Amino acid sequence: MIRFLSISSGSNGNCYYFTNGNTSFLIDAGIGPRRVKKALLEHQLLLEDIDFILVTHDHIDHIKALGIISDKYKKPVYATKTLKGALLHHSITREALKGNIKIIKILEPNKIEDVVVTPFIVPHDASETVGFHIEFDNKNITLVTDCGEVTHDVLKFSKKADILIFETNYDEKMLKDGPYPDFLKKRIGESHHGHLSNFAAAEAIKEIYQNRERKLDYLFLCHLSEFNNTPDLAKQTVTEALISAGANRDEVLVVPLLRGEPSKLYSF
Repeated sequence: MIRFLSISSGSNGNCYYFTNGNTSFLIDAGIGPRRVKKALLEHQLLLEDIDFILVTHDHIDHIKALGIISDKYKKPVYATKTLKGALLHHSITREALKGNIKIIKILEPNKIEDVVVTPFIVPHDASETVGFHIEFDNKNITLVTDCGEVTHDVLKFSKKADILIFETNYDEKMLKDGPYPDFLKKRIGESHHGHLSNFAAAEAIKEIYQNRERKLDYLFLCHLSEFNNTPDLAKQTVTEALISAGANRDEVLVVPLLRGEPSKLYSF
């Protein structure tokens, strides 16, 4: 059985926790270790018990505490070759990660402990950004975050998932009418290297559901914008897309992951 906890999801910090009781790991470490420890302790889980950390990309909201946690608890970090180079030159991580970062290969199954991790490229304006397809304890998990455009690989690996964590960053109307300056609105919504809207995510989810290779049980919506989205709006848009694709209303559990606060602890 896998247990999953979103410790934080959004531009204020990202960190996801997985365990099967034998192997435990984080994806990203964009919030401080005290907050991570507190969230885990609420479920009698310990930060020092994690085995490794995976990294999606080198933006600050994903790596702010990466070096601190890795160095303090002597935990290896796994990243692609390009991302490893970026992290070893980044002011936040370069000293703390020396000798403690290992390379995983893109589009190849990488065995780490009893977890098989396949990274795939996601378009985003970082040094390099990846999603992860994870085979763990007889479950298939796919994570897609900070994604400016839905690609062939995003669809390919999402269709393999029992548990899908997928970005729904902004509502198009809220972004258009919202407080962001024009250059930031264009970066988010028009660059193809920014973020996914609710609509774009919903269209992708529709295709993923209709062509899924496994039974999609859980759909977690991640990296919601503080000013340009709401959890209810993201959930409604994606749920309507699933229903239009032929899903029963309660067939897939759709859960928006909240900004800056932990989710409940889910068991699969």
